[in-house]
Amino acid sequence: MTTADLPARPPVPVLDPAGDLLTLTRALCDIPSVSGDEAAIADAVEAALAPLPHLEVLRDGDAVVARTRLGRAQRVVVAGHVDTVPIAGNVPTWLVGEGAEAQLWGRGTVDMKGGVAIQVALAATLTEPTRDVTWVFYDHEEVEASLNGLGRIVREHPDWLACDFAVLGEPTAAGVEGGCNGTLRAEVRVAGVAAHSARSWMGVNAIHGAGEVLRRLEEYVAADVEVDGLVYREGMNAVGITGGVAGNVVPDECVVTVNYRFAPARSVEEASAHVRELFDGYDVTITDSSGGARPGLDHPAAADFAAAALAFTGGTPAPKLGWTDVARFAELGIPAVNFGPGDPVLAHKDDEHCPVAQLTLCHDALRAWLTS
Repeated sequence: MTTADLPARPPVPVLDPAGDLLTLTRALCDIPSVSGDEAAIADAVEAALAPLPHLEVLRDGDAVVARTRLGRAQRVVVAGHVDTVPIAGNVPTWLVGEGAEAQLWGRGTVDMKGGVAIQVALAATLTEPTRDVTWVFYDHEEVEASLNGLGRIVREHPDWLACDFAVLGEPTAAGVEGGCNGTLRAEVRVAGVAAHSARSWMGVNAIHGAGEVLRRLEEYVAADVEVDGLVYREGMNAVGITGGVAGNVVPDECVVTVNYRFAPARSVEEASAHVRELFDGYDVTITDSSGGARPGLDHPAAADFAAAALAFTGGTPAPKLGWTDVARFAELGIPAVNFGPGDPVLAHKDDEHCPVAQLTLCHDALRAWLTS
């Protein structure tokens, strides 16, 4: 086979980073980029930014990094992931309402291509920011931690992320959210004994036995944990269940997959021990984990950003109840916060939508801070 025999690669979608912000957001959202399929959107971001003389543009896989080199006293990273959870009939996007009430509906409008659009627009138009800026667009955030594109950059190009402070454009409804919960997934195995279903009394049904695992989850009371003045709500939920090999066999194993979201006061080891204690008597395997991050809003750089952003948007700092890559920056000793358009409650939902006014508000607040 020669290159001539390979299917033609689709044309790179054309973005206008200096144009209308809503149009740019829609263009990004309308490029399907479910985790593992980010090449097209990475190509589009790279093509939009690479010709600009004030930026050095780098690429690793489907992660794109664009940075200024102005010799400023401070460097900040502004980062966002370009992947989404699976599409649910909500691409292409559509606009609902007009004027101040307008909303952009569709996959990625909240989590988090609204934030990515702001990054692309500011990266293109801010030629003389008062801080050097590294704009990071990365892949595979919505799947297991081992695939995360930002983590890959940390491992393979740590110098790309060198900075004094970082902003994650995750949805915060235009507020500032500090830190984040940790997350882990565990497989809880229920053992049984296989038998012909016509003689089920000769076996032990593992799926029936999973009822006790589900009962413990149903009775579990999630904690609210105060960390450095912000209250993080935990959660423990079954997110999957598998078992059975055939329609006439009593299953000898059932696996309940559990997701634990834990406050940043706990380490991964402490969270793992808590899950094992809850499911004492069962075989528990931790399959994926990422530690949380404390708020860190007492750091001068974080406090400065929060004050500047909230002067535009109003409100007070709040906790990030999901997991974000602020935790990855925390591991590097870099203070970081979450700030972006869209209500995080709508992330991953089929009715995901973002107020257009929040796109403009977050864009203007970030621009003001980077030029102050």
